[in-house]
Amino acid sequence: MNITNIDHIGIAVINLEKSIKFYEEVLGLKCCKIEEVKDQKARTAFFQIGESKIELLESTDEDGPIGKFIAKRGEGIHHIALKSRNLEESLAELKSKSVKLIDESPRKGADGMDIAFIHPKSANGVLIEMCN
Repeated sequence: MNITNIDHIGIAVINLEKSIKFYEEVLGLKCCKIEEVKDQKARTAFFQIGESKIELLESTDEDGPIGKFIAKRGEGIHHIALKSRNLEESLAELKSKSVKLIDESPRKGADGMDIAFIHPKSANGVLIEMCN
């Protein structure tokens, strides 16, 4: 599968600025990047911790994926992102194992990465993002 590490953990939040303040002032982390991902209707903030990151996700539209997630489940862990050396090969291997995919081919995500999601029904209720 060529998974190298946990790239990041995505956390859905209602208020990005308030959440950034908590991670910086309470946990002592430094926000290293804020960006908008228009096709996902979200704003993101990243905190680097060693080789991994925390990604805070705020919805810019209640009908977007993060808005729907928060409406249904509230704030909290949204996904775990696993870094792959070759995303296309990883997706082909997952398909060959009959894993249900949300994205059958890579698309652009936050932080300049190519991403694809595994459906939670195939992963014990966990939304897994494959990225590189």
